[in-house]
Amino acid sequence: MTTVQKRRARARGGELDDCLRACAVHSGKLVGSIDRRRVELAEELRKLLVVWGTASAAAPATPAPSGATALLKRAVKGAAATPSAGIPGDLLDALLAVANKALQCGYNDELNLALVISDTVLAQRKNSRAGWRLRARLLETLGEESEALEAYERYLALTDDDGFGVRARTAGMRVAGEKERELFALLERQCPRARDFARGPATDVWAEGLAAHAVGDWAQAEPRLVGALLALAADDAPVNDRQELLSQYLDLRTAVPGADLPALAEAIELYAEQRRNRMRGPVTEPTIGGVQWITLGEFRNRIAGKSICLIANSGRVGASSMGAEIDAYDLVVRFNSYRIDPKHTGSRTDIHATIHKHGFNWEKHVTTRLVFGGISGDWKYSLRNRLVPGAQTYLGDESLRWPVRNIGRLGADVWSGIPTTGFNMLYLLDFLDVSPTLDLIGFDFYESGAYRVQEAMKLAITSVHEYTSEKEWVMQRAQSVTDMRISLR
Repeated sequence: MTTVQKRRARARGGELDDCLRACAVHSGKLVGSIDRRRVELAEELRKLLVVWGTASAAAPATPAPSGATALLKRAVKGAAATPSAGIPGDLLDALLAVANKALQCGYNDELNLALVISDTVLAQRKNSRAGWRLRARLLETLGEESEALEAYERYLALTDDDGFGVRARTAGMRVAGEKERELFALLERQCPRARDFARGPATDVWAEGLAAHAVGDWAQAEPRLVGALLALAADDAPVNDRQELLSQYLDLRTAVPGADLPALAEAIELYAEQRRNRMRGPVTEPTIGGVQWITLGEFRNRIAGKSICLIANSGRVGASSMGAEIDAYDLVVRFNSYRIDPKHTGSRTDIHATIHKHGFNWEKHVTTRLVFGGISGDWKYSLRNRLVPGAQTYLGDESLRWPVRNIGRLGADVWSGIPTTGFNMLYLLDFLDVSPTLDLIGFDFYESGAYRVQEAMKLAITSVHEYTSEKEWVMQRAQSVTDMRISLR
């Protein structure tokens, strides 16, 4: 029985009422939690219960914070009032938001909840792109690689915009699987006696191997350790289990006196290659197409004296008929999941400013790409895993990673919200102050809704940003304001 089958035996999914009731119960379990990820999950569960309560007319649309317990009770009581056929769009979005937060938590209880939601969403919406991507990510987290690949393929069949880098992900998983099989075959050749131990329970055989190693008998330990690994591979055990024991085995083997270094190096090379491919997929061009990294000063020199327009991803831009005016600027800046319709948005993109967490439009060729991120390690990881070779000529280095915080020195005590990509870019341009024209086109701070590539349209307008404060900052510096254009220079 696979990991997923075992979990499903404990947590039934598929029926909407049962799923919503499970969410309500889980919300109660999180009361008082100090774990940051669980606190964020609790907030998404609260929003879900509000949507659910509103839909069933069992709770007010905007309950007071002090009424959380009462809301929970009303939500559980109101489960039977929820229609069993289909999921309304707002309820679907709320369920997916909960599942994504549960998946980020990574704990067993939360993974079980995410599995229930995944089963329910796909039972009700068989062609939900977000549902299939959620299923695939969950299966990958649980180590069920073959099932995860199937779910990713279902997702890709339903979308034209691969902004999450799923194709590279699946290619990496497949190559990693091939390299892992090569590694197991190599270990079997290097330790033929392992075949004698590959038929027993892997955990018992592994324990015997560790016991032999503990008393210094590597000759008895190694065939049992490798035998346990071969047994896991034969049983198609979750990839996480295989990887953990592979890592332990190679660590132990490395410390053995007089080890056959060429043979060990061959095994470690295959292990590293399959791990690397699981992280980012096959890399045909490790230097990212010979990209030129630019510093803050070099970026300043590239934009000095040029007129610049920043194009919002807003519904207002999508109906503006300003394409020709936009393309007349020296430099056109677009953000994240921007969408091109030449008549309304213009056709050029000279600078693509994007948050590191998504890969929308990273394959589109631009002169300069600035990738923003608050945590240096996460930012570097995203660059390694998302940059497309040849898609940019210049790439901002770490001096351009997080302008509001690192250049402006606006800490959380001054600017409590996480600055948006647009605000980071605008703050950077305002700080450098080398552009004779600096215009914002279609910036209405989401009053007219989002205008993005199709795959990004379902992304929530997150609440972690200070949209009101950003608007105030812009308006304080505006030289002129029209319905479509805010001019800062």
